[in-house]
Amino acid sequence: MLAELDSERFCDQAPAQVWATLLDEGRYLCSISSMYRILRERHEVRERRRVARHPAHLKPELVATGPNQVWSWDITKLRGPHKWTWFHLYVMLDIHSRLVVGWCVAPRESASLAEAMMASAIEDHDVDPAGLSIHADRGSSMTSKRVAHLLADLGVTRSHSRPHQSNDNPFSEAQFKTLKYCPAFPERFASLEHARAFCAGSSTTTTSRTVTRASACTPPQTCTSGAWRRFEHGVAPPFSTPLTRRTRTGS
Repeated sequence: MLAELDSERFCDQAPAQVWATLLDEGRYLCSISSMYRILRERHEVRERRRVARHPAHLKPELVATGPNQVWSWDITKLRGPHKWTWFHLYVMLDIHSRLVVGWCVAPRESASLAEAMMASAIEDHDVDPAGLSIHADRGSSMTSKRVAHLLADLGVTRSHSRPHQSNDNPFSEAQFKTLKYCPAFPERFASLEHARAFCAGSSTTTTSRTVTRASACTPPQTCTSGAWRRFEHGVAPPFSTPLTRRTRTGS
């Protein structure tokens, strides 16, 4: 059977064609599945077409041991006054302190707006670009040439999520969830000015009093300035309130 399959007559034909041709000639040597088994045992069955082979993408791992080492940014949509009307919220976050280093609300998603926000954030916080890494997903604005050229010119290291992986940018996604699950978050924004005013007053998009377990319940500004080190010596953190004992009510 192997000699027949490897012969010049059948070497370019599939086992089903070989089986049918031999059957037309009145010869039955084995079944089609047996032909595949014989060829498979000798590693003679493979994909002959030029199939694209995508390399395995490594999971991005960025470590921040202090502020202004790794920033994460993303864009989310905010409902406008009418159906199919959206505003776009850009937020850049320092993953060490969870401090929002830059944000803006715009009527559209644009690489030029992302570039301007990024350049302004780096300048406002007086960050050394050589020691900064910026992580984002693979949205059109994040992977645009304008943003890539800006980061390359500044010497900033850029990182992107793996393709089709929605959980490779958890810091920005968690921040957006905190914002949208706020009880005061409106169902729709009446105008662009309304959206900007809400985000400006929200503790999750400004220099915030927001504390997280990841930052040991230390406010972002305190964590960024290094004042948290005083807590080790018994100094109470800012924005702290006296703890009250919880009592059970009712029967």
